[in-house]
Amino acid sequence: MMNFDPAACRAAADVPAAVAALLADAAAGRASDVHLLPTPEGLAVRYRVDGRLTERGRFPAAVAANVVGRLKVLAGLLTYDNERPQEGRLQPPEGTGPGAAPQMRLSTFPTIHGEKAVVRLFAPAGALARLDALGLTAEIVAGLRTAAAARGGLVLIAGPAGSGKTTTAYALLRESAEDNGELRSLVTLEDPVESAIPGVSQSQTRPAAGFDFPTGLRSLLRQDPEVLFVGEVRDAETARIALGAALTGHLVFTTFHAGTNRGAAVRLRETGAEAYQIRHGLRATLSQRLLRRLCGCAEPTSAPDARLGLPLPEEVAVKVARGCEECGGTGYRGRFPVAAFDAADGREGFDPDAADDGSRLFDAALAALARGETDPVEVRRVFGFGTFR
Repeated sequence: MMNFDPAACRAAADVPAAVAALLADAAAGRASDVHLLPTPEGLAVRYRVDGRLTERGRFPAAVAANVVGRLKVLAGLLTYDNERPQEGRLQPPEGTGPGAAPQMRLSTFPTIHGEKAVVRLFAPAGALARLDALGLTAEIVAGLRTAAAARGGLVLIAGPAGSGKTTTAYALLRESAEDNGELRSLVTLEDPVESAIPGVSQSQTRPAAGFDFPTGLRSLLRQDPEVLFVGEVRDAETARIALGAALTGHLVFTTFHAGTNRGAAVRLRETGAEAYQIRHGLRATLSQRLLRRLCGCAEPTSAPDARLGLPLPEEVAVKVARGCEECGGTGYRGRFPVAAFDAADGREGFDPDAADDGSRLFDAALAALARGETDPVEVRRVFGFGTFR
């Protein structure tokens, strides 16, 4: 990270430079989110790095409103309206960081101590990961490529919030857009649009204007699409339209808040979809989690207690996080996915009962643990103590 100290911003005149330094520091520190939390003592600054929140200091109370106001100016929001939530795409100021500046989105929310602001940082345009660079196994990448080249069907990407679902969906869209150089009509409906993808027509819902997922999806189907990405299936109507599109020759990617592949298929059934629609419309499901990667300072241990009860062979020596200057004392640097993939059988279609119930997903985490890529603490943090085993 940079030499950034929010406490040094003591006057309104210092705020523009301090906000620019804040955003540059967050980008340099690999933060995915910047939280500005109003308190009686000032505006607390927290970064989310590798899925965990860390403290980064505090702006003095005298400039707290000015800092949030400056961010609202950069995002084109109403600076005088501090009683309602607002959100918008934030234009990073000059000097935000070296190379391509990350794309940012600001969300504000009123609290009893003032406006809380969260800045989400996305990958710069053109820097989106390709499918084979996500860290998935070669077998899963091959299965996803087959799905991305299909001419119809629904592909569900399942997982909790913050598990990398949209990153995987964007990589699938890029794969479809570059399919053997053949031009394809690709469209998205998102809330919000996180990053621009070359060759893809992207749209953002505006529920306040009556432009929600069902309305937008119905209209998009009249735009001659071949491949659609629906940011998230949130209701039965969206699920019905998406599955109907998949059954009529459209390739549909979407994300789903479900823990496993089988759970995603069950949730789809609970939206009112018929069993035959799922069997013949669902082409593939991918469930995934993100685990923090151990820094090079990690050390092996043979202590039985360090395994935290995880079912590993006795001969496997696990590594544990230690912390150093390079990783900011956390013991971790970056994250990687573990996943389970299920695809429809060409003749029989998709069988929800045969889909992964979480066992293969957990086994993938154990395999990463045995390779020394992560440690038992991280596996238990993500998967819990009563999951799958």
